[in-house]
Parts: sequence; C-alpha cells; structure tokens
Amino acid sequence: MGEFPTERTVIVTGAVSPRGIGRATVNFLAEQGWNIGIIDLDDAASKELAGELSDKYSIKAAGAGANVGDEASVRAAVDQLEAALPQIVALANVAGVSSPVPYLELDAAEWDRVLNINLNGVHYATRRVAESMVKNGIGRIVNISSVSAQRGGGTFSKTPYSVAKAGVIGLTRSVARELGPFNVTVNAISPGPIDTDIMGGTLSQERKDDLVKDLVVNRVGSTRDIAAAIAFLISEDTGYITGQTLNVDGGLYMH
Repeated sequence: MGEFPTERTVIVTGAVSPRGIGRATVNFLAEQGWNIGIIDLDDAASKELAGELSDKYSIKAAGAGANVGDEASVRAAVDQLEAALPQIVALANVAGVSSPVPYLELDAAEWDRVLNINLNGVHYATRRVAESMVKNGIGRIVNISSVSAQRGGGTFSKTPYSVAKAGVIGLTRSVARELGPFNVTVNAISPGPIDTDIMGGTLSQERKDDLVKDLVVNRVGSTRDIAAAIAFLISEDTGYITGQTLNVDGGLYMH
C-alpha cells in the first residue's frame, strides 16, 4: 500500500475550455505519461478531447459529461471513467465559474450557482474519488482555490466566488486530515492573475500591465504555470505535503 502503480490515471474536471487551466493540465500530464479521465459539462467534447490526447501522447484517455454541481452526475461520470481506465491515483478539481456581480446587486440564484459549482462540485468529485483512493491505499487530490479567497476579492470575480474559493481551502485541510491515514494527500493551489477566459475574456496588454503592478514578477501567469504546480502536487514524491495551499501568483500574496 502507498506506492504508485505503473499505470496510473488522473481525473481532471473542467478540461474542455481551449484556453483554460484544465486543458493545459491534461496536456501537461499526458505528456508526463499520466492516463487521463476528463469530466466536463459537454460529453461529446470531453470524449473528443480524450481521443486527441490518446492519439498525441499514446496514453489511455476517456471523457464523461457531467455537471459537477450535481452529485449523482459526478458519481456516474467517475464510475464510467474508472471502468475505462487504469487505477485512479489523482484528481485535479479545476472546473469553476466566474462571477463579477457586485455584492449589492447579488441575488440568491447567483450566490447558489457559484457556491454549487465552485465548492459543492469540488466536494462531490473528491468524495467519490476518495472512495477508490482509500480502497487502493494511495491518492493525490489537488483543488483550485484563488488568491481572491485570501485577499477578499480584488480580482475579476467578487464575493460568492471568494467565499467558495475560501471554502475550498477549508475543505482541502479537513479532507487532508481525514484521508491522511490512507496515504491520500489533499492540497490546494491558489492562482493569482492567469490569462484565461475566467478573467472576463482574453487579457489585453494594457490589462496585463495593470495587473503586473501588484506582482513581484514581471508577467501575469499562464495556464502552464498552474498545470506544472498540479503535476508537482500529484507526483509520487510529494506524499509528505498535504493540507497546504500553494500560491502560484507571482508573489501577489505572501503569507
């Protein structure tokens, strides 16, 4: 128990969007030899991407459509992927939505939508995958939080997003504590400004220059920066790191 199998699978939620962190992550990990399970809203697009990955990197890949905010849907998708692929060793919870609505204009529907996808969705996927990891005695889970959880917003998205992403950090720590005895680690990554569509569309040079003023480094982040951090935290040699939040944010928030 506690050793990585030779043939190992990572499940990534929210991998279909062409400019997203999930897409960069599945490419990065497939290149490293991971077999890939994709969960995204669009079943056909998930399966198409899986086919592209298996052709390009000669790995096994499968896709399943699911709404991460619906527990039955997530469980069915994981069941499907587990039947089609080698042992699930890792999970990267990347699926998420933005929410630029100001607090005084916020209604209950928007609050529920954002919390359901960005927090409940992480829990639902984690809860199902944890069952298999505990049974196998090995696992790596990585959740995507946000620097906005630590700074109280200050990004494109506002309050419900910050609340959900703060909840992800609490979930990460608590589940890490409960699953540690089974050789399952649980960590979070807290991205700073990354050039993806969740920032409200492609970043203009002017917007990038403005964001860089708050950073220690001289550029905004790329999706590859986050993919590399996920690859690190799900690797075999990181079994002594758990319950942590790794900020990949150009030095925006030092703690």
